[in-house]
Amino acid sequence: MPKILVVHGAGMNMRGKVQLDIFGPMTLPEYDERIRGYAKELGVEVEIFHSNVEGEIVNRLYAANDQGFDAAIFNPAAFGTGYPALVAAISQVKFPTTEVHISNPIRRGPASQTAAVSQSVVAGFGIAGYALALRGIRDVLAAKK
Repeated sequence: MPKILVVHGAGMNMRGKVQLDIFGPMTLPEYDERIRGYAKELGVEVEIFHSNVEGEIVNRLYAANDQGFDAAIFNPAAFGTGYPALVAAISQVKFPTTEVHISNPIRRGPASQTAAVSQSVVAGFGIAGYALALRGIRDVLAAKK
């Protein structure tokens, strides 16, 4: 069973509280519940991590690398641009990373710098983007075996 780290970046704890017109009413705990449901349906194991602190996410990515995770899904939220340590960490871990965005961030500003070092990006499909990312990762990993 593939083991996938799901990382929520800065500000994700504000989902369902602000910017409802962009992100909708779902809260972060509701996201996590839905992501765990998708993982169960797809036969993958997920560990979910959230932090508003760049260094904590960097440390978690490096720890996941050492713990043998197969892949990561990263919603950078406010960490998309201007965070070179995150860009470095994503490019240095041995597993592929898929960046996920609930909305299309390009409509609001510059492209994500962390997306440039990710294997793939899923954007604009709401919470279903996590299911798409999990399915894609599962299928890519299965094809490599």
